[in-house]
Amino acid sequence: MNLEAFAEGPRIYNIFPLLAGPLPAWKPHLERARQMGFNWVFVNPLQRTGVSGSLYSIADYYAVNPLLVDPHGGSPEEQLRGMIAQVHKLGMKLMMDLVINHTAADSPLIQQHPAWYRWSDSGEVIHPGAYEDTQWVSWTDLAAVDNAASPDRHSLWEYWLNLVRHDAALGFDGFRCDAAYQVPAGLWRFLIGAARREFPRLQFFAETLGCTPNQTLEVAATGFDYIFNSSKWWDYSAPWCLDQLRQTAPVVPSISFAESHDTERLAEELNGHREAVRQRYVFSALFSSGVMLPIGFEYGFRRRLDVVKTRPADWEAPSWDDTDFIRSVNALKASQRMWN
Repeated sequence: MNLEAFAEGPRIYNIFPLLAGPLPAWKPHLERARQMGFNWVFVNPLQRTGVSGSLYSIADYYAVNPLLVDPHGGSPEEQLRGMIAQVHKLGMKLMMDLVINHTAADSPLIQQHPAWYRWSDSGEVIHPGAYEDTQWVSWTDLAAVDNAASPDRHSLWEYWLNLVRHDAALGFDGFRCDAAYQVPAGLWRFLIGAARREFPRLQFFAETLGCTPNQTLEVAATGFDYIFNSSKWWDYSAPWCLDQLRQTAPVVPSISFAESHDTERLAEELNGHREAVRQRYVFSALFSSGVMLPIGFEYGFRRRLDVVKTRPADWEAPSWDDTDFIRSVNALKASQRMWN
């Protein structure tokens, strides 16, 4: 028996807003998360989107996405505060996505503060993107924010700090910082330091997937509490995963996941092999300090989540019910210091 007190790592249940629907309908999902032994809830962006409808194409950081509002449930802010209160009443903490590397390409901020953005030589706002295989794909619904070299950087950084203050005052306990390694280290030091002076218990989680261990360590050094690791893609034999853990663990604890909103559903990937899906969750739960899984994992959902197209009608008939199994794994994780 381990009688020495220790801090439990984050066991995170990701409620994907477009699948869960209007905020007043989230209560059963929150209750199920608590019953399964999760101590954090993570929600993808809740704000009003641009014309593309992507959750990560934010047009108004202070308005709730209309798809998440019950027209008969009170004001959007009342519904948001009600959801936050439910999370806390159940004894969990709430984390939201913080997306500050880009905005929607049709955000009013572009007209209001053009100096906050990156512009091409031809006078067009720059769209971020990524390589798919060897071809560059531009995300035309997004506009790149110039956090590093904006001539109005002071006002831009203050805007982000005021946003964090606003959300923390609403009751959010932490932030998953999207593409954290693409944001200047100085901005993270400024945001995290200033926010913690007002909200000392606020926690910051860096999404660092796709960067090198050195980049991860540079991000962690700015004040993050946790990073997300890449153990999902480990084949249990190649040395890279344990090598990365040895490099990063002495500096910053990490969070594993068997599946996320950015990946295929594991039940689909493993052709409905329930025991294999269970094994992956056990591994992710015990490999590092924290663990995360998305809504529907417990039921073996197979339809991939989509940041534009997913709707409550995409809720699936369960392939199985692993809520009891997940609760037992989470209890095991919470029982020993070495798994936290």
